[in-house]
Amino acid sequence: MGKTFCLRQAEVNQRLRIATVSANGELGRRIRDMGLVPNAEIQVIGKAPLKDPVALRFRDFTLALRNSEADHITVEALED
Repeated sequence: MGKTFCLRQAEVNQRLRIATVSANGELGRRIRDMGLVPNAEIQVIGKAPLKDPVALRFRDFTLALRNSEADHITVEALED
């Protein structure tokens, strides 16, 4: 397993694997309901000018997460 870091720190176009989701309660449920669970592969496809929100490509759809949500997701980079 490679080095893990917070999703907020990921670069645009970076391919990632989710390592952990640390959010609890309603926020944790919402994140997991979107399919963002450990071992899911995602790609950062964009960030707003102030870096919030972050746009992700996941399976066949795009979703945006606020940094306050992304802070609860730990990821590791995938090699191309």
